[in-house]
Amino acid sequence: MARERENTVSPRTVFSPYARLFAVPGAASFSFAGWVGRLPAPMLGLGAVLLVEGETGSYGLAGAVSGTLALSYGLAGPLWARAMDRRGQGLVLRWAMTAFALAGVAFVGSVVAGGPRWSWFLLAAVAGASGPNVGSMVRARWSALLDPAGRQTAYAFEAVADEVVFVLGPPLVTLLATLIAPSVGFLTGVFFGVVGGLWLAAQQATEPPLHPVDATAPTRRLAALTPTLLVVVVTYLGVGTVFGAIDVVVIGFAEEQGAPALAGAVLAVFAGGSLVAGLAYGLARLPGTLAARFVGTAVAFGLAAQLLWGVGSLPVLIGCGFLAGLTIAPVLVSGTSLVESRVAPGVLTESLAWTITGLTLGVTVGSAVAGAAVDAWGAERAFAVPAVAGGLAALLALVGAVLLRSPEAAAPDAGPLIEDDVKG
Repeated sequence: MARERENTVSPRTVFSPYARLFAVPGAASFSFAGWVGRLPAPMLGLGAVLLVEGETGSYGLAGAVSGTLALSYGLAGPLWARAMDRRGQGLVLRWAMTAFALAGVAFVGSVVAGGPRWSWFLLAAVAGASGPNVGSMVRARWSALLDPAGRQTAYAFEAVADEVVFVLGPPLVTLLATLIAPSVGFLTGVFFGVVGGLWLAAQQATEPPLHPVDATAPTRRLAALTPTLLVVVVTYLGVGTVFGAIDVVVIGFAEEQGAPALAGAVLAVFAGGSLVAGLAYGLARLPGTLAARFVGTAVAFGLAAQLLWGVGSLPVLIGCGFLAGLTIAPVLVSGTSLVESRVAPGVLTESLAWTITGLTLGVTVGSAVAGAAVDAWGAERAFAVPAVAGGLAALLALVGAVLLRSPEAAAPDAGPLIEDDVKG
């Protein structure tokens, strides 16, 4: 009996790595604040599609506006992150959240009031550019507090937190937009973003150390863009294109099937699969280097996206979506871990923000191309867009694998490379 008890693995034992994360003082507070601050991620893009399509009836225009918001968010993210590395997260966040709230409300007002369409694009761009990437801030805090062994678990937990956002956000914004008014869904996302951002800004004790500019040192504006980071960012362009296309195509497909209110629930299934995979990935101790894991998970993601070619009904879409979702968190966690393992501390937040930029630039392309495809071909045929994009992501990772075999030398302030980096 004693031996049986010894061989029994309790849930507490299995999830003890996650419990150890939150034994770190302040960790639970900054992680939850960051989670709230990430709720706009699935709500604003989808909310913009629902708002603009509801006002105009055009998925092409809706996808273009949503893509503009994502594009500006992706381009501005590394700039915000660089400022935070140098001046601190709290100070920069307070300014950013003020601009974000004003721009978000102005965008909704322009669309609802029937303002000129150029103003929709302009205000969407300002709103997107005003939103720093909260996920990179939280990951930078974990990196400053944990040793390398704990970071995979922390990054996996944050990937799960991302997926919980994407499980809850799409149904919430869809229900608010369809049952109350299209503008309510978008504005709710703005509200959560401001609350989470200001809450995180107030937690100064867990901020990463500052890396102010050395006036005597040579200027290196692109110091963060190492070969490893470029491979991950380019691969994430394909991954993000899948994300952006899925949002638009699923909304159109649900409407074609006569069940527009189910679009958010269907999108939540994708995130649900990723949530399950993220929990498992964070507990696993996988063989191979970080580079090998990244390439392997990217290929798995690309193969899973090919399931979308067979979608012909909502039940089939739900099944394919869950299976494809199982590959999302692993490719995101492995890419983030690889970048973090080879980065100089002075550009950590900026480097992590560049990975999100790759995703959001892909979302921009995916939203615009998928919107045009839905208008031209119908939603069912438009599933070709995310399927092709997933295959492209896998191909880009395989081609870039050559650059990952010999890791670049760390920047002067990076310190020694960790063992996984040397073996990579």
